[in-house]
Amino acid sequence: MMLRIRRIYESPGGDEGYRVLIDRLWPRGLRKDQVQFDVWLKEVAPSTELRRWFQHDPAKWSEFKVRYFLELDAQPEAVADLIARVKEGPVTLLFGAKAERYSNASALVEYLTAKLER
Repeated sequence: MMLRIRRIYESPGGDEGYRVLIDRLWPRGLRKDQVQFDVWLKEVAPSTELRRWFQHDPAKWSEFKVRYFLELDAQPEAVADLIARVKEGPVTLLFGAKAERYSNASALVEYLTAKLER
């Protein structure tokens, strides 16, 4: 499985394959013509309410993932499309948060990996 994550503010690396922006809001300070991406998949981003509640607080990480995974379960078509892309080749999930470890991208990789292993 070729599933990677990268901050959208970083230049594209080698073979990143299909590049998917997974944030609900457009990243600050960037114009759309400055970013290389194939699709902006807002459907797999955390809801506004969940994002505001979490605020990238490490103490809330476990509960964030539980709530986020439930939101992802409610988006079966978007998740299925993303899984199909991963099966076809490399996919890079793009996100704007500063902390990679406590980002929706890290949580989404965990979620998709579990789905793919089934």
